[in-house]
Amino acid sequence: SAGLTEEQKEFQKVALDFATKEMAPHMAEWDEKEIFPVETMRKAAQLGFGGIYVKPDVGGSGLSRLDTSVIFEALSTGCTSTTAYMSIHNMCVWMIDTFGSEEQRHRFCPSLCSMEKFASYCLTEPGSGSDAASLLTSAQRKGDTYILNGSKAFISGGGDTDVYVVMCRTGGPGPKGISCLVLEKGTPGLSFGKKEKKVGWNSQPTRAVIFEDCVVPVGNRLGAEGQGFSIAMKGLNGGRINIASCSLGAAQASVVLAQEHLTVRKQFGEPLANNQYLQFRLAEMATRLVAARLMVRNAARALQEGREDAAVLCSMAKLFATDECFAICNQALQMHGGYGYLKDYAVQQFVRDIRVHQILEGTNEVMRMIVARNLLQG
Repeated sequence: SAGLTEEQKEFQKVALDFATKEMAPHMAEWDEKEIFPVETMRKAAQLGFGGIYVKPDVGGSGLSRLDTSVIFEALSTGCTSTTAYMSIHNMCVWMIDTFGSEEQRHRFCPSLCSMEKFASYCLTEPGSGSDAASLLTSAQRKGDTYILNGSKAFISGGGDTDVYVVMCRTGGPGPKGISCLVLEKGTPGLSFGKKEKKVGWNSQPTRAVIFEDCVVPVGNRLGAEGQGFSIAMKGLNGGRINIASCSLGAAQASVVLAQEHLTVRKQFGEPLANNQYLQFRLAEMATRLVAARLMVRNAARALQEGREDAAVLCSMAKLFATDECFAICNQALQMHGGYGYLKDYAVQQFVRDIRVHQILEGTNEVMRMIVARNLLQG
């Protein structure tokens, strides 16, 4: 909590208490049985965590990006997978709140902020992951409607959620031909693929989302035609901070687990905590965690202030924090020895759940491209 205001420390405490009491005791069961914990998330929404950086007039909490980072880090210590879905949901609500009309904001946001309804972000396609600007899902305008055809891949919450924020092609090739439509579950022609079997992130379902002649009112378009790619990227700047924050929480929890294990476990007649090599590794883990946290919070402030360097700082923070935090969790597992590989021990779940953070919201290779491009343009 170093450097946080008293108010931010209070947000952190509320989120940590919720993570400890409502999430951590169920984390393993949600993972093993692949349970999407809807009621727990609705309890979190009662604390204001369903629309953390959404304006209050539509049910949001109106908090800053730094406040949001602190909250997601704290929640992630209780269940990283569930918190990561909540971060994507928050990003979707923010996109509607920021780029939607007054009518759209008041139609969609209140039920999303309360988590009466849940949202999914639909950008990635089977043939366009990192190269998102080449997406093929098409929306052809016919009078006051669009006819939507195509499919999206790896959609968090897909099939179980109610609102889909979809990037689709309304114009020519490239980013300027992309628009953003909001679809509701139950729209004729909207269907879903099989539930994917994943290494981690098992408390949230992942499916393909398929559109076959879906009729979508023009009134469900966010912003102007051709603005979709810009909306998607602005959403992802915040999404990168959010997912990096989830990695911080997993690493924080893993450092605590390692610390406890080293104190309790004895080998060669004394506690592992007396081994200087392990002491040094633990010190390195804590140091890298603090460095990652500072990077993430710095980027969150830059994004909140609308600074020119915000996008590149978000990319740096996402790259650094997700790489470092995975290494921290993995080292914590190693310190547990064979026990770390057992599902009775939480550390292995943190390793599995945060591995994907180096891939989604823009792969870490793409983060390097963004940073390098910024540097070389001068």
